[in-house]
This record gives sequence, structure tokens and C-alpha cells, in this order.
Amino acid sequence: MNNQNWTIESIGNLSGERVIITGGASGIGLEAAKVLGAKGAEVVLAVRNMDKGERAVARIKTDNPTANISLMHLDLGDLQSVRKFALEFSEKHKTLNLLINNAGVMIPPYKKTKDGFELQFGTNHLAHFALTGLLLPLLTSTPGSRVVTVSSIASRGAKIYFDNLDGLKGFSTMDFYRQSKFANLLFGKELNLRLKESGAETISIVCHPGVSATNLFMRGSGKEGGKVMNFLLGLFAQPAHKGALPTLFAAKNMQLQGGEYIGPDGIANFRGNPVVTSEGDKLFKADISKKLWQVSEQLTGVSYLSGKRVE
Repeated sequence: MNNQNWTIESIGNLSGERVIITGGASGIGLEAAKVLGAKGAEVVLAVRNMDKGERAVARIKTDNPTANISLMHLDLGDLQSVRKFALEFSEKHKTLNLLINNAGVMIPPYKKTKDGFELQFGTNHLAHFALTGLLLPLLTSTPGSRVVTVSSIASRGAKIYFDNLDGLKGFSTMDFYRQSKFANLLFGKELNLRLKESGAETISIVCHPGVSATNLFMRGSGKEGGKVMNFLLGLFAQPAHKGALPTLFAAKNMQLQGGEYIGPDGIANFRGNPVVTSEGDKLFKADISKKLWQVSEQLTGVSYLSGKRVE
């Protein structure tokens, strides 16, 4: 595969395609929404903060007044909200071409989700696990559909703390962030294996943005970065529009078969242009992944079976 020739100009006309991006109100999600909207896709931004979401839609429409961008409320810290979103979307639409599991929180103080999960594991992994499972019937009935899950270089050397998922036996915010992003990687690759086994045409791809200047560094506060933070990020991080390229590559490079791990091609994959990397295969552990899947089904109450959800 010749990745060097791929740019966002390689993405064809997406008219008639429907996309969900979680956390699309800022950062990488917003940049991906701009591009996909400009290519003609119908983009649904699934966001917690609707005011912030309205501002994001306005920004997109300033550059592209005809963009088909809409908002739906989704609080990934509340599984009831996840179920409500999936139900409302499925009642309204009969197809879903692309689900981008993008939203996340990074190194917040110790908190729990509404369901009692450690905030990062609950938001970054469990909620996306549930959301994907609930939307899977729509995805598998839409030809050529994809799930793209955004992981992180923080997954390197990470562990899944099966005996301490809620952090009550000891908590390090960075270790638990790394756990959540490792879970994203395991989930995305495991999902692809299960889709293949079930005979589904839908594929699952994992990506990471390298080090990008986004609001993730605001520790889950949802605030915009200050001048000092933005200056420091500018020294070593690539801008959000560059950080979004692996997501867009994963979403719309038609040569991908499913199961790939996409990241920047620069030193240590911190920045650069998107390529398929071998790191995903090195980090993936089948036994840990299967156990994580079982635990995730138990914790969320969402089961996957041959591409169909079981209540």
C-alpha cells in the first residue's frame, strides 16, 4: 500500500454517507468533521456540551455554508445517555456508514462516571464499547461501513488493571489514562476479528494522532487551553488538523482491510503524515483482549453476537 500518496484530496465525494463523530465539538473530532462535511457527508456531532457543539457547527458552516452538520447530545459518562442516543439515532436513520469513536478525557483528577466507573476507563473505553454495540445493527446493514476508534501512543507499555478497574485499590491518573487508550486499541482490533468471524462486511480500524494540540490537555475540564499551554503544545505537538489525518486516513483510505493501526510517520510516531504501523500488532494481546471484551459486556450490559445486539 502506497501511503505516501494519500492526502485528504484522496477522499472522494461522500454525498449520501452518514457519519457519527463522538466529541466532535473541538480538536481532532472537529477537524475531521470539517473535512468529511466538506466532502459531502452528513455528519452528526455527538457531544456532551451542546453550547460548545453549536459553536462548532457555526465554525464549520462559516467555511462551508452548505455542510450537512447536526448535533445530538451524548454524555459518555452516563450509559443511560449512550442508550438514549443509540435508540434515537436508530429510530431516525436506517444507515450508518462511519462511526468515529473519538471523544476522550485525559488525566483528570480521580472521578467516577454516573455508573460508578473510573472516569477515563468509563468514558474513553466502556461508553464507546456500548455505543458501538448498540449501533452495530445499523453499521452491519450499511454496505462498506467502518468503525474507527482513536487510541494513543500512551497505550505503549500500558496495562489493564482487571483487579482494580475502578481505581479504589490505588490510582494514578496517567496510568489509568494509558489503560483506557490501550483498551481502545484492544477493542478496535478485537472488534475487527469478531466482525470477520461473523461474516460482516463492516471493518474496524484503530488510529492515534501522535502528539497533537487539543483540549485533551485541559484534564477533562472542557475548557479552552490558555496562552501558556498553547505555546508549550506548539513547541512539540502538531496542530489538531494534522492530528486528525490518521483518523481521516483510517476512515476513508479505501485500501484498508480492517484491523490496521494508523499513526503519524515521524520519529516515535509523534507527528507527521498518516501511515499503517506495525505497532498495533505488537501491542495487541489476544488473551487480554478477550478478557477485556467479556468484562466490558458485563459492565455495560451490551452484548455483541454475530453483529447483533442481545438485550
